[in-house]
Amino acid sequence: MQQIKPQPGLEIDGFTLGEQLHKGGFATVWEVTHPLYRTPMVMKIPTILDGYDGPTIVGFEVEQMIMPRLTGPHVPRVMGEGDFSRMAYIVTERIPGGSMHQLVKRAPLPLDEVIEAAARMAQAVADLHRQHVIHLDLKPDNFLQRETGEMVLVDYGLSRHDELPDLLAEEFTIPMGTFPYIAPEQYLRQRGDLRSDLYALGAMIYQMATGKLPFGEPEKLSQVRERLWRDPVPPRALRTEIPEWLQEIILRALEVDPARRYQSAAQMIFDLTHPRQVKITERGHKLAQDGFWTVWKRKRAMKGVKGFGAPVSTAAHGDRAPILLVAVDLAPEMEALSAALFSSVKRMLVITPEARVACVNVIKTARLGIDQTTDDDGNHLHVSRLVALRGWAEGIELPDDRLTYTILENTDPASAILDHAEAVQADHLMMGARGHSTTRRFLGSVSARVVAEAHCSVTVIRLKDGARTADAA
Repeated sequence: MQQIKPQPGLEIDGFTLGEQLHKGGFATVWEVTHPLYRTPMVMKIPTILDGYDGPTIVGFEVEQMIMPRLTGPHVPRVMGEGDFSRMAYIVTERIPGGSMHQLVKRAPLPLDEVIEAAARMAQAVADLHRQHVIHLDLKPDNFLQRETGEMVLVDYGLSRHDELPDLLAEEFTIPMGTFPYIAPEQYLRQRGDLRSDLYALGAMIYQMATGKLPFGEPEKLSQVRERLWRDPVPPRALRTEIPEWLQEIILRALEVDPARRYQSAAQMIFDLTHPRQVKITERGHKLAQDGFWTVWKRKRAMKGVKGFGAPVSTAAHGDRAPILLVAVDLAPEMEALSAALFSSVKRMLVITPEARVACVNVIKTARLGIDQTTDDDGNHLHVSRLVALRGWAEGIELPDDRLTYTILENTDPASAILDHAEAVQADHLMMGARGHSTTRRFLGSVSARVVAEAHCSVTVIRLKDGARTADAA
């Protein structure tokens, strides 16, 4: 099906696009109407460009997985969503108030405004954590304000739901987040700790109180790495009227080790609303950054650190369901093999009905960097493959949290499948094997290499004389 481009007046699934309200690097936001809704609404549409848009596509899928599950005044209500087969979108209620970005631009703010805004922001984060979600991209732009005063959190493209697959961690290895607010453990690729959101809150309170960011505006990951050992300038050194108890809250939230931070947003809310009960430590008294030797020792201690202790999760970690990774060949000539693979997956689910199925397809990229970005119909190749993969899986009757889709890009399909199987901690891998040939005999096939190198059990589906056989490895 032909993909649709957003434009004023476009109608899709009953929604009519009006004015474009915002254009960002990853998405556009449009005013929309629908005959069944009187509530003002907006439609968010991912921006898909020629070239590699994997993070944009996966991030939007994460939003579509998480947002419909959220309720309450601190999240926008979802009215509708569409997939990539025509035009991916999410329609939500329109929050009439502005974002915290406008407020932060006036910083430093009067201290009573700082404290009041910080408490309302922490309340929104606490509500999100109660719903098993860690935001992981908290910044002023992502806090909107209702006319009734509640803060509303938006933009869940980097978020982590404790009860859903973490597609971003499975597909990408680089740290993700907005650099001025990213927590040290996020730099170390830890995405499962709710205290990362509390670190970002501390950075925003620092910004509102002083008019500066605790670590400036880094543009490179190497600059983000420095916060593993470098402490910020104490807020009271920048603004003397900041009380010690407020500095105590800010610097506690900005501790490098998550174990030394607040352990929940509720704890931070209590301190913000009960200043006389805040226990003042040396953090609250500081008027200068740590000295050279202290920082040098901390930097030396952090050398080679891969992560911190066990994260504070928003949900109990029980025994996880087995993960079945299915590598699907979507080439037209492999239709019969793909059908055989589908039938085998269905039989496997009879044996392990609690399993989660992770469907993957590999786009083999060119070694010289000259890659095809569109299919024969002019559609974005990554999107087209994603639509086709979803089409292949129709009939696998599993809820969204147990059936996921990922498009990998690699010059070596076997490496892509093996790396992804390890990333998702797959318990079993299923794939089809193309027919025999002299080239495959001498150079080796993708399936043979996967069988030889995979860290989990592998089932290879092979067609022979029109009959289907399965070789278990």
